[in-house]
Amino acid sequence: MVAYSGGIDSAYLAWVAHRVLGDRMLAVIADSASLARTHLADAIAFAEEHGIPLKVIQTAELANPDYQRNDSQRCFHCKDELFTQMERFLSTSSFKHIAYGRNLDDSGDFRPGQRAAADHHAVAPLADAQLTKAGIRALAHAADLRLWDKPASACLSSRVEYGRAVTAEVLAKVEAAEEHLRALGYKQFRVRYHGELARIEIAREELAAGMTLDQMDRITASFRALGFQYVTLDTSGYRSGSMNELLTQIHTAN
Repeated sequence: MVAYSGGIDSAYLAWVAHRVLGDRMLAVIADSASLARTHLADAIAFAEEHGIPLKVIQTAELANPDYQRNDSQRCFHCKDELFTQMERFLSTSSFKHIAYGRNLDDSGDFRPGQRAAADHHAVAPLADAQLTKAGIRALAHAADLRLWDKPASACLSSRVEYGRAVTAEVLAKVEAAEEHLRALGYKQFRVRYHGELARIEIAREELAAGMTLDQMDRITASFRALGFQYVTLDTSGYRSGSMNELLTQIHTAN
């Protein structure tokens, strides 16, 4: 069973597992308010394109107060819920192992979800094969998989600043804001949620070509219609896991 999110790592793992094992594998995707509808639809489409067996399960991480609290261990509680649900299904099936898409680069990042994976004895074939993110993209490109250059797509909860409660309403607001940016043609971006303030990160290579005064006015109007009082553009541009920068500062200070 492959924990499948539709991102490049888990999608490539599911594709390879299907090529090797055929119907003796199953991709499992967790559906909840933290997964954008656009990402869910694309993940399902990719599995259908390649005939990959897929099961969509419902997870209830938002019902867990430890997850809603949104401290530095939020990802642990999310992955713990995912692997718990997968183990329950595993116990009633013929499958023997749970695999997930950790790659070699993930070992150097702050990822509490890896501890949950270890607790549930999930295996990481991509990391075991010493594959980096760049290596996985190269292999996917060579295999002519359309998502070889798909931008990173972390869950919606990763947009919410630590210490601010994660709720279905907050996640829906973030998702709607990001859909506005997607409709404008941006590819790599995040809307970071700071309560009344939305902090927009857009890849620097897209900023110069696309960010005009007209677009800024359109973004401001659409975000305020969603309930944001303030709309800001992060001049450092998009960077993965930028919310973790505050954690690093706190740990350094302590």
